[in-house]
Amino acid sequence: MYIYAVFRKSASAYFSVKKTRMNTTAVAAPPKESPSRLLGLQRETLLSWYDDMLLARRFEEKAAQLYGMGKIIGFCHLYVGQEAVSTGAIKGAINPDDYVITAYRDHAQAISKGIEPKAIMAELLGKHTGTTKGKGGSMHIFDREKNFLGGHAIVGGHIPLAAGVGFAIKYRDEKEVCLCFMGDGATNIGTFHEGLNLVGLWRLPVIYIIENNKYSMGTSIQRSSAIEELYRKGIAYNMRSEVVDGMNVLEVYQKVKAAADRARATYEPSLLEIETYRFRGHSMSDPISGHYRSKEEVEKRKLSDPIVMFSETLKEEGVVTEEYFEEAERRIKKIVAESVEFAENSPEPPLDELWKDIYIEPPGA
Repeated sequence: MYIYAVFRKSASAYFSVKKTRMNTTAVAAPPKESPSRLLGLQRETLLSWYDDMLLARRFEEKAAQLYGMGKIIGFCHLYVGQEAVSTGAIKGAINPDDYVITAYRDHAQAISKGIEPKAIMAELLGKHTGTTKGKGGSMHIFDREKNFLGGHAIVGGHIPLAAGVGFAIKYRDEKEVCLCFMGDGATNIGTFHEGLNLVGLWRLPVIYIIENNKYSMGTSIQRSSAIEELYRKGIAYNMRSEVVDGMNVLEVYQKVKAAADRARATYEPSLLEIETYRFRGHSMSDPISGHYRSKEEVEKRKLSDPIVMFSETLKEEGVVTEEYFEEAERRIKKIVAESVEFAENSPEPPLDELWKDIYIEPPGA
């Protein structure tokens, strides 16, 4: 035990020194403070963010209900509790023509990118009017017109693809950026290190976002990662790295926008560890708490519900009254109900659709 303790102490000192030497731009984990109130943002912007978060929450709750009714089959991963991340990063911090690529917990992110909820719901139900014609399902939401490039089911498989998007942007001398979302578990995958190495080496305009909800699929960070401060993994690739409070939509916006501005100006990449929490299980096949966390822990974390905290901030700052939230609830529930009606009334993919979008005929064929 003595040898182990000495090793841990020596290793900690080593990495502390290497952090300074290898990456002078690395940002230490900031104190847990809220950003300045409302950041000078317009009322319309703030309310659009609240609506976006509420729409994501109600959409996911309806998806859970439909899954329980057998109308959604296959895998289904919900975003309940993490809404401030997608809203602050996508709806708030980037431009409509910027790129987003993500893993399988993708419904809310697609909503934040401006994809029609009706098309997303139709995809969940496997209908021909869905975003990928009913052939992708929950984990494969795509919309090329919105530059939403998935929805990828293989853990970590999309991380090098984001490097390719960043390479294309820089090669064409354009000014877009690419947000790449992943879970904390993906940081232990080989493609994570390969992707970050290329982006750091070639200085590509990619912002890697770790949505750290603490448990991967069902294993805590303490049992799966050699370091718990996941932002430090960017240091090895000469990448600006930072921790963000993922339950605070204003802080998410502020930090992602700063990273996007840097990437747009100089192609500088970033790694943001956004600390968040999922209130439901890993997927619909996983109980809310499972065997890896207690119900008491989940209930305690719900006290920092990002939607509730944002609504309280808006009221305290005099942006809205309680009547606005009541009206927003009615309006959002109507949007969700219409998306379900649209999906249920949409046709199934025709049989000949099985052979489409598989091969591309070469020119002149």
